[in-house]
Amino acid sequence: MSILQSIMETAAQFLPDKKPDVMKADEETYVGHARTRVDGPAKVRGEARFTAEFQIANLTHAVIVHGTIAKGKISKLETEEASRAPGVLAVITHENVPKMKAPPSVDLSNMGKGFALSNLPIMQSAEMHWDGEPVAVVVAETLEQAEHAAHLVRAEYQLESADVSFEGMKPKAVMPHDVLGEPPEITIGDVEKGMAEGDTRIEQVYRTPRYNHNAIEPHANIASWNEDGSVEVFDATQSVNLTAHTIAWVFGLKRDQVQVVAPFVGGGFGGKVGLWNNIALCIAAAKVVNRPVKLALSREGVYRVIGGRTIAEQHVGLAARKDGKLTALMHTGMTATVLSGRYAEQCTFPPRHLYASPNMYIGQKVVYLDTVANTWMRAPGESIGTFALESAMDELAHELRMDPIELRKINEPEKDPTKNHPFSSRKLVEAYRRGAEKFGWSARKAEPRSQRDGKWLVGQGVATAYYPFLRFPAKARLRICIDGTAVVQVPAAEMGMGTATVQIQHAADRLGLHAHQVSFQYGDSRLPDTPVMAGGSNQTATIFAAVHAAVDEAIGELLKLANKRADSPLKGAKADEVEARHGGVFRTKAPEQGETYANVLQKAGVPFVEVETSSAMPLETMKYSMASYGAQFCEVRVHEETGEVRVSRWLGSFDCGTIVNPKTATSQLRGGIIMGIGMALTEETLFDERRGRIMNPSLAEYHVPVNLDVPHIEIIYNDIPDEHAPSGARGIGEIGITGAAAAIANAVFNATGKRVRDLPITLDKLM
Repeated sequence: MSILQSIMETAAQFLPDKKPDVMKADEETYVGHARTRVDGPAKVRGEARFTAEFQIANLTHAVIVHGTIAKGKISKLETEEASRAPGVLAVITHENVPKMKAPPSVDLSNMGKGFALSNLPIMQSAEMHWDGEPVAVVVAETLEQAEHAAHLVRAEYQLESADVSFEGMKPKAVMPHDVLGEPPEITIGDVEKGMAEGDTRIEQVYRTPRYNHNAIEPHANIASWNEDGSVEVFDATQSVNLTAHTIAWVFGLKRDQVQVVAPFVGGGFGGKVGLWNNIALCIAAAKVVNRPVKLALSREGVYRVIGGRTIAEQHVGLAARKDGKLTALMHTGMTATVLSGRYAEQCTFPPRHLYASPNMYIGQKVVYLDTVANTWMRAPGESIGTFALESAMDELAHELRMDPIELRKINEPEKDPTKNHPFSSRKLVEAYRRGAEKFGWSARKAEPRSQRDGKWLVGQGVATAYYPFLRFPAKARLRICIDGTAVVQVPAAEMGMGTATVQIQHAADRLGLHAHQVSFQYGDSRLPDTPVMAGGSNQTATIFAAVHAAVDEAIGELLKLANKRADSPLKGAKADEVEARHGGVFRTKAPEQGETYANVLQKAGVPFVEVETSSAMPLETMKYSMASYGAQFCEVRVHEETGEVRVSRWLGSFDCGTIVNPKTATSQLRGGIIMGIGMALTEETLFDERRGRIMNPSLAEYHVPVNLDVPHIEIIYNDIPDEHAPSGARGIGEIGITGAAAAIANAVFNATGKRVRDLPITLDKLM
């Protein structure tokens, strides 16, 4: 069975259950109301297959052999013993791998062409660039045979001096050309003068370690070449189309010769955006053995070839008058990246938009290291940037003897502090008010170490959450059928956040249909060729705008059909005079005059109308400062003798525009907060700065939060629409992690009187 046949067998996974509509009688819309995920039953029953679970006829298995030096050349590769091992079909090295072009780098001005986080050629020479880089791929009949043979490959190296120490390279830090398209340096007023004018000043350095991706589903691929030279790929990816474009580039194919499918993705968080070595090597291996190949990375393999969050050092200086009004804000950051990727993680973005100050200096530098390329990780930049800035704001509030919330309210800007744009909608103060009331903030004692429960010191902390609104132009295909149903097609990614569910809700509202009459097809690069990506919290708004445009165009096509009939109640109607409701098109000013979709199509004698159209450019983001905001409230307990920290209570109060589906939104925000708990207390990639090697590449030693680490997390919303965002909704996927680490650090200070500025907050730092 070919991959394509297997896809057709599982097509039902792309559709919602055809069950009776459960919308309440008094509800006029689906958007804004909680609905269970349409893919939930399939996942609960184990019917939802993820990439590594597909069974393809004649399938073989591949395992990567990782290099063990940070920089140098392979001087000798012994592969004969591995080649003779049982079941082995091929041992692929730089000497016999198919020719591949170096992948393109990220280009924000042309995302549609695809990209990788490193533009290094993939196993095309003996050169070694980081510890863990693939030196061979073993393909065998079974996974066990491939793993056994991989251990028989022996490599010798010619070592070269490598730059792997962040501390050692700090003197050579340079300012990047840009930080995700924004200037790396911003100066407003005179920050030194402003610091001198303040009655109270704080200047501190905040450090965050490397963090690695640990999605529940490790990266996996299945690749199969067809006789016509095309290739079919299952990939655990956050963007099937971007991946398809990148594969076409690397292998010198036309775009329509590549099909990428990702029915379900078991978490991504940024680590499954862009092309990594494993994808290209799986496809190359399938070409060598001329059979389908599965390459599923082990957990350690993910650490070796997939990038994570950079190490960072941030310097924050704040000065304020006695009344709390800022006179100066200075925030500089230094992160690590690689020459082949040059991704400067945007840790200095939060201070550009959060607080008003007449004098500001914001600057960012990078150091270049010989490591695996760093990449996006949930709320890249903003998560670590808010840790530094929001910790500093708490320190300033303590020095001023002022409530931390009051300090933030005093410095709430009327317009964007650095862009000078008006806010599209910013109700952060309201989120703080509602959150403080619900959390019981007024009962907090400001003096550190003033709350106790036996041997446990108790403290509360708060911090601002912030993540920018993003939207990209995108295409959607819409088919309205003669039976009154509709199908929306967009190559979106479903990573567990409820994409299909909210898109069905939105499309049903736009079309005036019941939810069970709408299908949403996604996860296949054969769908409209558009750079939709589940990242940057943009996917929901991006697709909403595309679907809105498609509905408008489809109604125009239906009006053309209706206008051909003299007896149509829509005869002569123009697009701006009608609206979609009650399963059809009706005049806006004469609600009783109209026709159902089924009636229009039946009388026209056509089975369906189908349109494919693009949304407009995101001009709203050029006119307004747009972002989601929130207030993170937490309570911690710190054992006085052991230094053990327990988060005992959490409330997140968010301002994200319209909440499309409170059920899935709450899940997303809780997930982000849990990642923030890990960021603050347990997670740290241990890195050997002598060899450039990750030392804890497993879940046994890289500690993510588990059930006992997580309290009940309460989520509340303003739920005030942003009139400049599609359907009033802004992104929610990443904001949950922002401010979370700072809220914990601030609560720990309130409990113990000890300020930890170097994450994670471990026992030794509190003893």
